Amino acid sequence: MNATDRTPADLLSSALAADPGRPLVTFYDDATGERVELSVATFANWVAKTANLLQDELSVEPGDRVTLLLPAHWQTAVWLLACASVGVVADVGGDPSAADVVVSGPEPESLEAARACSGPRVALALRPLGGRFPQPPEGFADYAVEVPGQGDRFVPYAPVDPEEPALIVAGREFSGAEVVERARAEAPDLGLTGPGSRILSGLPYDTWEGLNAGLYAPLATGGSVVLCRNVDRLDADALDKRVESERVTVIAR
Repeated sequence: MNATDRTPADLLSSALAADPGRPLVTFYDDATGERVELSVATFANWVAKTANLLQDELSVEPGDRVTLLLPAHWQTAVWLLACASVGVVADVGGDPSAADVVVSGPEPESLEAARACSGPRVALALRPLGGRFPQPPEGFADYAVEVPGQGDRFVPYAPVDPEEPALIVAGREFSGAEVVERARAEAPDLGLTGPGSRILSGLPYDTWEGLNAGLYAPLATGGSVVLCRNVDRLDADALDKRVESERVTVIAR
């Protein structure tokens, strides 16, 4: 991507300018059989809508903390880039009681933990095609209901400072610039060599390594990711077939 990119949101903007139609995130859930492929343009549209939700509806400001109680999923990737677009800190798996906003998946234990947040609470059903809850959890806004009406373009009220905190994962804090720099530096070790590289990641999003393989490094190098949840349910033959059909060039598990 461009040498001037300093934040994850910059990386997405450069990817959109370079080739909006190419695949960026292909998601599988091997517990449900779900497959979703998002081009750069489609992914960026979800990010813009989610960033507008954060900024306009949830009233977050740069420096606020958004705790994400979410698994490795394409919608989690959207939230990570939306947080970066607004300039808020994405705290992956962090303490909801210390958050300004909490975003939870549908699991009862995550929803219960999220209730410790005194600010706005958003729940994701994580259903195929971004479907909504049949019945939204009490005390939570349903992401699938709230996000479609948001604007397709996003402009932050204040410029995002790349040196300010942008990500917390496994107790480690990163600025936006550190995310970009580390993603670029570690991409060759993952086997991501530039545009056309395609990594299959079965790693969870609760470590830097999982986030980097499953989002940041492919984004930083012009590559793409096949993000697989519950990939341990595949046998070796099924995994080999996926690698072939998805034109995967490297695997992170």
